[in-house]
Amino acid sequence: MEFSFPVIAIVSLLFLGVAFLYSSVGHGGASGYLAVLSFFAFAPAFMSTTALILNILVSATALIAFSKAKHLELGLTWPFIVTSIPAAFLGGLVPVSPRVYQLILASVLLFAGLRFLLEARSSKGEPALRLPPLLISLPVGALVGFVSGLVGVGGGIFLSPLILIMNWADAKRTAATSAAFILVNSISGISGRVTAGTFALGPLLPFLIAAFIGGLLGSHLGAVRYSGRTIRRLLGVVLLVAAAKLFVT
Repeated sequence: MEFSFPVIAIVSLLFLGVAFLYSSVGHGGASGYLAVLSFFAFAPAFMSTTALILNILVSATALIAFSKAKHLELGLTWPFIVTSIPAAFLGGLVPVSPRVYQLILASVLLFAGLRFLLEARSSKGEPALRLPPLLISLPVGALVGFVSGLVGVGGGIFLSPLILIMNWADAKRTAATSAAFILVNSISGISGRVTAGTFALGPLLPFLIAAFIGGLLGSHLGAVRYSGRTIRRLLGVVLLVAAAKLFVT
């Protein structure tokens, strides 16, 4: 794919919207960025690298916003993170062919899209905080971290629904934990790609500016204003469309 001005401008605007939507629920937006880039047929190495870099920026912004609003629960967060960091690094080291990468990515987008739609339909009230035992949280962190590093996402789309389903935290604490988890795993995944030689850069500056603006606005509103059920529905539809495109391709 040629990095022409119209393409960069369109992708930047879409990234702004993705960052806004995802950051409102404490996510960095990697699956959304990957969905956008898949429509323009960018190379897998550039896609995963770009998604992780933007993930770092937006998840850090979301983490600050949710922490300031006092939603971060360290007792819930640290066990997932401590095993996910080396696992994400290992996942980033694994070389994946373009065809296999697209298949894995399509599966991830399908999972994420269904997860957002099902979560948006749920009428269940906010669960009470019940910290998971270390025998569960440590291996869960490692598994999610490895898959995150392999695909080029932060892992929030896997971790946050599990936290909510298991009643380990309410929506706001889940968002804060997801933001922290995504941040450290994205950094670890990037490190793995640099080590493996699959780190590929392109015209990042306009993407960074767009994602930062979207992430700043979305995380602020998500932390102090609304629950984001409608946003989850929109995200679900977008991700399912992107997954369908990849499966057809």
